[in-house]
Amino acid sequence: MLRLGRRELAILGVLLAVVSGCSTEREPSGDAVASGPAVEWKLVTTWPKNLPALGTAPERLAERVEAMSAGRFTIKVYSAGELVPAFEVFDAVAGGTAEMGHGAAYYWRGKLPIAAVFTTAPFGMNAQEMNGWLRFGGGMELWRELYEPFGVVPIATGNSGAQMAGWFNKEIRSLADIQGLKMRIPGLGGEVFSRAGGVPVSMPGSDMFTALQTGVIDATEWIGPYNDLAFGLQEIARYYYYPGWHEPSAVLEAIINREAWESLPDDLRAILETACTATNQEVLDEFTARNASALKVLVEEHGVEIRLLPDDVLKRFAELSMEVLEEEAQGDDLSRRVLDSYRSFLADMREYHAISEQAYINARSDVEAATALEP
Repeated sequence: MLRLGRRELAILGVLLAVVSGCSTEREPSGDAVASGPAVEWKLVTTWPKNLPALGTAPERLAERVEAMSAGRFTIKVYSAGELVPAFEVFDAVAGGTAEMGHGAAYYWRGKLPIAAVFTTAPFGMNAQEMNGWLRFGGGMELWRELYEPFGVVPIATGNSGAQMAGWFNKEIRSLADIQGLKMRIPGLGGEVFSRAGGVPVSMPGSDMFTALQTGVIDATEWIGPYNDLAFGLQEIARYYYYPGWHEPSAVLEAIINREAWESLPDDLRAILETACTATNQEVLDEFTARNASALKVLVEEHGVEIRLLPDDVLKRFAELSMEVLEEEAQGDDLSRRVLDSYRSFLADMREYHAISEQAYINARSDVEAATALEP
C-alpha cells in the first residue's frame, strides 16, 4: 500500500482545494448561462426542406445553438423558397432580410467568380484538405476578405466529401458524347463542361428532378448516392457516372450578416462558431457513412448502372480545369492570392499524401486484391 508522508499529504491537500475551487467557479447556474437579452435570428437556405444532410444541417445547427445558449439564442430556419429563392440567399443576408444563410459559395459565382474555389475546384482538394486549408492554411482569412465588402461573414458548415460525376440517360463513350449535352452542373465545373462542348445549366436542386424528367436537361449532377437516392434520381436516369471530377469535395457555408455578427455578445459568437464547426464535421461524417449503403440500394434494388467516365473525357476536363482556374485568378489581386494559396496548399498535400493517405489507400487495395485471390 502507498504511504504518504506529511509533505506529500500537505501538497495533496492544496491541490484538492485548488481543484475544488476551480470546479465551483466553472459551474455556472442555469440562470447565469441564460442571462443577457434573447437573440432571435432568421436563417435562409439554398436547400429543399428536409433534404438529408443539406436541408437538415441548418436545422441541427439551430438546435445546437439553442441548447448551448440555454435558449438565449434561437434561429428560425427557412428552406429554399420559403422566405427567399435559393439563389438569392447571399443578397438576403447581405441586405439584412435574414441574419444568416446556408448554401455554397459557387452559387454566387456571377457576383464573385473566385468564390467558387471556396466550395470546390475541379480536380482540386478533398474534404480533409479543404478543412486544413481553411483552418490552418490561410484559406479562411482570404474567404472573409472576399466577402467583407458585402458585409457578410462566412464559416465552413458542412462538406459533402467526394461526389459522383452525375446521372445520364445515355452512355458517355467518348468526348463526342459531351457535345451539346445539356447538364445541370454549377460552379467552375460548369465552365469546364461548357468549354468541353457541353451546355451547363444552373438551377436549384428543387427544380432538378422535373427538369431531367421532362427533358429540359439531359443529365444532372447533384452530390452522391445518399442525397441522390433521396431525390429519386434513379427513377429517371439509367447511368450513374464517376468520379466526381468537378467536386472532389464541396464546402457548405454559413454566411452571417456582419452587423448581426458584430452585435452578438462574445459568448454567443463563440457558441455560433463552435456549432458551425461541429456541423461541418457532422455533415461530412453523415455523407461518409450513408453514401456506401445508399449505393448498394441504387445498384441492387433499382438496377442503376455505375460507369467510369472515359479517359479522354477526364483528360480533357483536367486540361480545361487548369485553364479555367488560371483565368479566374486574372480578375484582381485578391483572386490571384486566393488561387495561389489554394494551389500552394494542394501541392503540399499532394506531396505529403503520396507517402501517407494515398500510399495507405494503395496498400490497402493491394492487400484486399491479394486476399480475394486466396483459396
